Amino acid sequence: MAKIAQVVLYSSVLALLPAFSGCSKEAEKEPNVTVQVTQVEKATLEHTVTAEAILYPLAQSAITPKITAPVKAFYVKRGSRVRKGELLAVLENQDLAAAAQDTKGSYEQAQAAYAISTEADLPQEIQKAELDAKAAHQALDAQQKIYESRQELFQQGALPRKELDQSRVDFIQARNQSEIAQKHLEALQAIGKQNALKSAAGQLASAKGKYMGAEAELGYSEIRSPINGVIADRPLYPGEMAAAGSPLLTVMDISEVIARAHVPQQEAALLKIGDAGRIIAPGEETAAEGKITVVSPALDPNSTTVEIWVQAKNPDQHLKPGSSVQVSVLAQTIPDALIIPAGSLLTAADGTTSVMVAGPDGRAHQKGVKAGVRQGDKVQIVEGVQAGDRVVTTGAYGLPDNTKITIQDQKGEKAASEKPSAGAKP
Repeated sequence: MAKIAQVVLYSSVLALLPAFSGCSKEAEKEPNVTVQVTQVEKATLEHTVTAEAILYPLAQSAITPKITAPVKAFYVKRGSRVRKGELLAVLENQDLAAAAQDTKGSYEQAQAAYAISTEADLPQEIQKAELDAKAAHQALDAQQKIYESRQELFQQGALPRKELDQSRVDFIQARNQSEIAQKHLEALQAIGKQNALKSAAGQLASAKGKYMGAEAELGYSEIRSPINGVIADRPLYPGEMAAAGSPLLTVMDISEVIARAHVPQQEAALLKIGDAGRIIAPGEETAAEGKITVVSPALDPNSTTVEIWVQAKNPDQHLKPGSSVQVSVLAQTIPDALIIPAGSLLTAADGTTSVMVAGPDGRAHQKGVKAGVRQGDKVQIVEGVQAGDRVVTTGAYGLPDNTKITIQDQKGEKAASEKPSAGAKP
């Protein structure tokens, strides 16, 4: 019985050997991967920079009163269109009006005093001094003649010494009076006139300054718009207290809007002021055409990006400040660029890029390439392939180099050149 069992086992092993031999041949058969390919083409490529942005108004002014007072009246509400210089609100100002009226009276009095000082008082004083000097000079002449006459009479013995001495004293006094009158006249004509004018002018300037200050205080109670625009905010109601330094009204000019975006430094280097740009707002069918007005010369320290401004007209005011939009700017145009689908570009862990090229030998060959500009689902290849080369689009990921491939068309059927012939064995 044992011999019979050994014979049966040996026969079974021999019977299984052909089967194991077939499996070995199956394992040694080379794999064939089905892929789709496309040709490397030449085309004009447009490098467009896109980024998310926030809309801002062309101009904005938060109007804050300079005085604290109750709101007497508002003449606008939210959404009202206003012009530069238009009266928007008035604060309670009765005390300021009274103070302005009081200082106006003082100013007018100072004007009158200045006119009197320069046109009446001073000329009269000078005229009086001139008359006094003239009278003193005439008195001096008269006393001099009397003195000289009495000297002759004294020499002739016809006049006593006492009368001659008295005449001499009168002459000296007359001369002193004449000199005093002349000096007074000269002082009025020189220093007195100048000082009088300074004093009158100083009083007038002081009164004018007080009047202008009171008028300015009164003007602060009238709130006017500094720009053309639309009332965006009005937090108070008539009768409420408006605090100095706190916004009373906000005016925005949204006839144009500015989209502020941050773009990478490499892309910002391609942009310049004046480049055409577009603002695309959610829910809008058409984009607003504009241009770049600002390219920041410095990097944002937080994001290491560059801020750009795209300004566009907003005639219908459908673009609202504060909303999120997308900006698109044409940075450069590259003619005759070699392009492939972005999905064909393989990126390794170390950042190198490559493509799988379908060779004439029916195998896929990995080639290192240098990528350039991207536009949508297209990418520019700067070096590594030539126009007409076929790169693998579907099935390239994880495909080993020199793998045998079968090319399918877009419908999933084998290309005619790759189908087996009718006489070929399966």
